Amino acid sequence: MKSLLKDIRQCTICTAHLPLGPRPIVSAHAESKIIIIGQAPGLKVHKIGIPWDDPSGKQLRKWLNITDDVFYDESKLALVPMGFCYPGKGKSGDLPPRPECAPQWHQKLLEKMPNVELIILIGMYSQKYYLKGKAKRTLTETVANYKEYLPRFLPLPHPSPRNRFWLTKNPWFEKEVIPVLQEKVGTLIG
Repeated sequence: MKSLLKDIRQCTICTAHLPLGPRPIVSAHAESKIIIIGQAPGLKVHKIGIPWDDPSGKQLRKWLNITDDVFYDESKLALVPMGFCYPGKGKSGDLPPRPECAPQWHQKLLEKMPNVELIILIGMYSQKYYLKGKAKRTLTETVANYKEYLPRFLPLPHPSPRNRFWLTKNPWFEKEVIPVLQEKVGTLIG
């Protein structure tokens, strides 16, 4: 695993497309029981090098009902984005994750983590990639049908502060999905 993580952190396959250059951000361990697959690091995370160390990460930890110490214990939780580097700014937020990363690295990481029991899929990019044809037409439909993907996968919306409107419009998410998420995470990381 150490060798693979070193290779990922030295990856430069999409350098030409990255406005700030490569800085792959990943956290994983052979003992990880849960993998959180997000989109791509934001600008703040790119600068500091710590995954989910931003307002989205704070909200995610609240959803998971875990402390920072547990969240950053890679023997419990692996933090693997769809795109390992900051992709740059788009019209309404960051650009999509670079498409090279997941095919290049995800399967290799999964092979090194035999104890994984839950993969939390945050956002549409990870859901489409992992659920393939089983993902619904929209993120809302996919998350609403989360039971179809258990016990292996649990789809979530992105915890970004920009998604406050989505959360307000879909109160069922916090009433129904968050308790299931917290129960599963609590059971696996004990």
